[in-house]
Amino acid sequence: MRAFTLQRDEDATGVSGVGTVADGVVFPDGTVALRWRSGAAGVASTVLYDEIEAVEKIHGHGGMTRIAWSAERSHGAQEHS
Repeated sequence: MRAFTLQRDEDATGVSGVGTVADGVVFPDGTVALRWRSGAAGVASTVLYDEIEAVEKIHGHGGMTRIAWSAERSHGAQEHS
């Protein structure tokens, strides 16, 4: 598995704020679990995606939010980037 965070430089929607807004993991089969921090909305949530590209497309906001990969990776993890 490969862990990451979503780093938001600008909040296009005014909901999640800026900085580290979510924590995620990519499973060996490519499935992504994304856990939103509470942010301005005050509510945390967890969402599943079929691939990391979907996370980038939906939440990237034209480069205002980026994926920051963790330096540590679990043994046997496959590369999904």
